Amino acid sequence: MATSSSAAVSGVPSASFTAAAAVASSKTKTKNKKKHFVQQKVKVFRASDPLLSVFMWGVNHSINELSQVPVPVMLLPDDFKANSKIKVNNHLFNRENLPSHFKFKEYCPQVFRNLRERFGIDDLDYQASLTRSPPYSENEGHDSRFLLSYDRTLAIKEISSEDVADVHSLLSHYHQYIVKCHGNTLLPQFLAMYRLSVDSEDNYMLVMRNLFSHRLAVHRKYDLKGSLVSREASDKEKVKELPTLKDMDFLNNSQKVYVDEEQKKAFMEKLKRDVEFLVQLKIMGYSLLLGIHDVQRGEQEDEEDQKQEEDETENPVTVGSYSTSPEGIASYLNSHKPLGPGEFDSGIDVYAIKSADVAPQKEVYFMGLIDILTQYDAKKKAAHAAKTVKHGAGAEISTVHPEQYGKRFLDFVTNIFT
Repeated sequence: MATSSSAAVSGVPSASFTAAAAVASSKTKTKNKKKHFVQQKVKVFRASDPLLSVFMWGVNHSINELSQVPVPVMLLPDDFKANSKIKVNNHLFNRENLPSHFKFKEYCPQVFRNLRERFGIDDLDYQASLTRSPPYSENEGHDSRFLLSYDRTLAIKEISSEDVADVHSLLSHYHQYIVKCHGNTLLPQFLAMYRLSVDSEDNYMLVMRNLFSHRLAVHRKYDLKGSLVSREASDKEKVKELPTLKDMDFLNNSQKVYVDEEQKKAFMEKLKRDVEFLVQLKIMGYSLLLGIHDVQRGEQEDEEDQKQEEDETENPVTVGSYSTSPEGIASYLNSHKPLGPGEFDSGIDVYAIKSADVAPQKEVYFMGLIDILTQYDAKKKAAHAAKTVKHGAGAEISTVHPEQYGKRFLDFVTNIFT
């Protein structure tokens, strides 16, 4: 089987373009509020950024193509090196939305299809979540492009070509580990990786499951590494609506995670197993991302949203919002009874844990590992030496050996619980 395929498209692309779908209205909010979409008759991949239009076109095309390829009985070594790519010269179709020339490449399509299946994500739902309406950014002006699918179930991160190489070197081990643990992990759920070429510029995108909820707003957020040196959010960060706080902030705020003993035990067992895997691969620099949903505050915000929606009756074309998506990964929730305040579906919000009954206030925690692509290489060794000179050999610095990093990280996370 060939490891890569290439095709050129001129004029009108495939008939799959004309499938019924929807695109987003121009209404966007920085807050974690409902995002509306408008029903359209043609899949036009309209987005404010040509790159996003190409991304949506490419995902739609790649899933359609993959659906024609039988699922292999087992993955072969070549599947971990494979790619499929397409070059498009588009002079006629949908010129107002798509560039006239672009290229789209998908890395290791069979491997990522297998991973999506193991993480319980159907390819058609994946396709709908990413192409029904453009992905969007919650943090305008953020350094690195980090987007959410319109239904908030998936995250799309722009990565470097070095990151692509790191994913390739990790992928075989990662896949084996996901098979071994039956997808029951706190590691990021890697679902696909793409290269988009527009105007002779390459952009690389990694698609993952959203660590936070698709419907419960996060009210406090911490990035925890277990290091105390230079691990406090800057003043500039702290004035943001939802700042990313760090280890020192966690301690200074006397923050705690209130879960019952059984949940804590299950969480720590999973975390220890994941960290052991990362240590074996000499990976470090990872964090525990902790998001906290305040149930009472969330309920008040929902009531305010509902009142606002009732006041906005002049928009009759609105057919739904991300929490009641008719298509995509969260779609089947529509056929079930609506979820109440602080409730979640553990099949979708896989990183969520409810607070214990004895907690001072009702909360939902979202906890998972992020930034797992940094291996302990020459750069890290040099940084470790420099920081040791500056802070002393015993200081809690973030660039230590992978084994030390893992132990210190687990010690810190063990103590975030009551």
